[in-house]
Amino acid sequence: MSQGFKVDYGPTIEHSIDRLLRLLRGDYPFHHRAVALLLLQGDQEVANLTAQQEGPRFRQIQAIIKGASQLSPPPASAIALARHRQAQTIARAVMGKPSVRPLGGLLDWLTLWPPTAFPILVLVLYYGLYRFVGGFGAQVLVDFIEGRLFQGWISPITQELAFRWLSPPLAGLVAGEYGIITLGLRYAVGIILPVVGTFFLFFSLLEDTGYLPRLALLADRGCKKVGLNGRAVIPLTLGLGCDTMATVVTRTLETTRERIIATFLLALAVPCSAQLGLIVALLGHNPGALAIWILVVGSIFLAAGHAADRILPGPKASFHMELPPLRLPAMGSIIMKTVARIQWYLMEIIPVFLGTSLLLWFLDQQGFLDRIIHALRGPVQGLGLPPEAAGIFLLGFFRRDYGAAGLYDLRGDLSMSQLTVAATTLTLFVPCLAQAAVMVKERGLVTAILIIAIIVPLAFLVGFSLNHLLALLAMIGGLGNG
Repeated sequence: MSQGFKVDYGPTIEHSIDRLLRLLRGDYPFHHRAVALLLLQGDQEVANLTAQQEGPRFRQIQAIIKGASQLSPPPASAIALARHRQAQTIARAVMGKPSVRPLGGLLDWLTLWPPTAFPILVLVLYYGLYRFVGGFGAQVLVDFIEGRLFQGWISPITQELAFRWLSPPLAGLVAGEYGIITLGLRYAVGIILPVVGTFFLFFSLLEDTGYLPRLALLADRGCKKVGLNGRAVIPLTLGLGCDTMATVVTRTLETTRERIIATFLLALAVPCSAQLGLIVALLGHNPGALAIWILVVGSIFLAAGHAADRILPGPKASFHMELPPLRLPAMGSIIMKTVARIQWYLMEIIPVFLGTSLLLWFLDQQGFLDRIIHALRGPVQGLGLPPEAAGIFLLGFFRRDYGAAGLYDLRGDLSMSQLTVAATTLTLFVPCLAQAAVMVKERGLVTAILIIAIIVPLAFLVGFSLNHLLALLAMIGGLGNG
């Protein structure tokens, strides 16, 4: 490739680039043309840097960017399409003719033609999320690791040694109700890790087969109902793994409007993999309860997204995505990805769980924890739940999966109706501490506070309404049986 190679973005974009180049005189870490392209694509960091470097000229730069933003297609799409065309030209020049793939071509067609694509999607979600993550991960593996290893061996031995050799406060820190081993490590390794690990394996399989872009294409029409497009399926799907990580990934969306809507929906109605797996495990043996949870959470997702789409100003982004061919994944690559993500989980999340246990222990020692839980008992009892369920909402604030694990611990004390109400409210409840911190970083303090201020009362309102609806249905059913 020659030294003078550059992509031609067409006369309209090139004219805007030339106008910007005449104004850019600052000292930048990369070429001025690259700065102009990033400005046209709406890169906020480069815009902040340009404002510092160019001083009074930045007003003229802003005017050029604002004028270009009214173009159709918008600059970001036009630039992406031009680069894609250039990449195809280069690929055709250096690659041989692709081999004929009759079976692969048939599968490509089946995964895109709506009459077959949606049944295939249902099968993928059923066997991937419900059976593999929810069934094998959240039930079989959790029963073995948390039930047999932790409750059968690790926790009893730790409690015996701690209360024998340590003073009561330190023994409680290690092996008490909020102990770093009996609560923090048990939740992180015994309950959450099996679910997250199986989800990471499933997600890596979707990536390496090439099915994930097809999922984005299938979801495009539905995403438009909530002010997004098919590209948003990537952060939304990642949210089923970790909402904190997915909130960071929303920066890949084209407009600020889309990023705010996606962040709001992730915080409100997208359960992380551990929360999802545990709820499936709790409600899965009662299809009616699971169906109610899916219906309520799904309806809130659509209604809240539609309302945000109507309220937030700004143009809707267009959607372009290249579909790679379906391919047989290499198991070595899938295992490497899964192991890398599990390593990230162990390094990033386990310290949070242990720190949360330490904080809960400290609050308990100082008497603050009882006051917080006591304040939550009124709203929780309004949901038809026993007072001791207040603790799971406090845990859910520290980590969503922490709250789900607390609900898993209480499953023997709750009826199926109470489990359904608790699972629904906990899914819609305030985002965890880590996600809230990332929301502040990505969207700003004011936006994050507004999102949380909407979510908290909405979650309890939905839970309160669902509790009364289920009680009414139970009463009608009882009268009918009578």
